[in-house]
Amino acid sequence: MKLSILFQRFSRLAGFAAVLLIVPVAVACTGEAPEAASDTTAETAPEPTESEETAAAASDTIVDVAVANGSFDTLVAAVQAADLAGTLSAEGPYTVFAPTDDAFAALPEGVLDALLLPENKDTLTQILAYHVVPAEVPASAVETGAVASVAGEDLNLVADGSGVMVNDATVITADVMASNGIIHVIDSVLLPPSLDLSAL
Repeated sequence: MKLSILFQRFSRLAGFAAVLLIVPVAVACTGEAPEAASDTTAETAPEPTESEETAAAASDTIVDVAVANGSFDTLVAAVQAADLAGTLSAEGPYTVFAPTDDAFAALPEGVLDALLLPENKDTLTQILAYHVVPAEVPASAVETGAVASVAGEDLNLVADGSGVMVNDATVITADVMASNGIIHVIDSVLLPPSLDLSAL
């Protein structure tokens, strides 16, 4: 199986993590003159500029983005169970259709638990590879038609005025940029047509 080779190429994916700088400002309610309060502003750190935030985010890989986002805990667990964290941090570029935690929760009962078992690692790897396209494809470049996934089976893309769909999943957040590609967040898990979940 050439999945390991394909995944080594696939791991340069998206890393667009928004950097939030929250600077708490304490305001004392005392009877002092207004000029005393103005001294606290001199100690407040400036907020990062948009270019500084973009530069920080651009250094993040898909794994960094998934961990920082908080909506991809299940995807991160699956990537770790399949030993793909290293490959997803490698060079690309690639496009990843990333299911949210809610998308994984919608799988038939027991399927996710079964997929995370060591004996089903190959099946899990196949499913994760099916979510990856070996090219950087922003939403603006998506065209209706079939496109090959890293798993070797085609994804069916539909792009129209209402947005982008991949198979039966809807892209709910597009163009999350990373140092090694792009992430498009989707609302359901993509399953390769050749996969028989009942065999798990």
